[in-house]
Amino acid sequence: MSTTRTSPKALTSLDARVESATGWSIDALWETGVHAEEGLADVVAAHRALADAERGVTFYRTLLHRLSNGEFEVEDALFQRIDRTVAQLQDAAAQRDERAAELMCTLKPFEERNRPRLAPPGADLLQADYAALVAIAPGGAVLREHLLTHRMSVTTPSGNRVTWPAFQRLEAQGLVNRDITRPLHAGQPITLTDAGRACLTRTRQSPPAAQTAPTAAPVAAQTAQPRRR
Repeated sequence: MSTTRTSPKALTSLDARVESATGWSIDALWETGVHAEEGLADVVAAHRALADAERGVTFYRTLLHRLSNGEFEVEDALFQRIDRTVAQLQDAAAQRDERAAELMCTLKPFEERNRPRLAPPGADLLQADYAALVAIAPGGAVLREHLLTHRMSVTTPSGNRVTWPAFQRLEAQGLVNRDITRPLHAGQPITLTDAGRACLTRTRQSPPAAQTAPTAAPVAAQTAQPRRR
């Protein structure tokens, strides 16, 4: 009996945004989304291309780790292989960033179409995510990916750090935007979108929590004290 095997999918930095924009899980997109709705075929193709590029980055990152973990003798030949692998890793990362930009373009029609039906951006914002939005607001932030560890970091000019999941949620809601024309390993500038600024303004203008008016108890207590004779 023959079975159909699908290519393994690598997690990408845009998976949450893809699922939010299309309403499909990544697994469903890869399996049936290509046939379900006009335009989804482009999303699937772009996501597959990005996943392939992510695997390329992972391959060269793993190779670089192997070259530097003590398995090989330290000599000129090793230095040459390391230099060559670093260059290949940089090229793979640049290609990955290009594929990410192409995927973002295919998502725009879905995000624009779904935006009117969604609740106002930031309406159900988590407290931690709102704090991240406030941290990004003054001077923006920068998203970087470490070439060796593949970890994402978001930092502001003042040194504050925003967690990667929080940034993904803000980006999925359209509250922040990043410059995807720049490579991740060099740093992608992050700014608030109009929706993000409106979210902050709306929150600041909301009525503050009701405060209990001071009672006259302290005064009464003072008047109830016995007079000194």
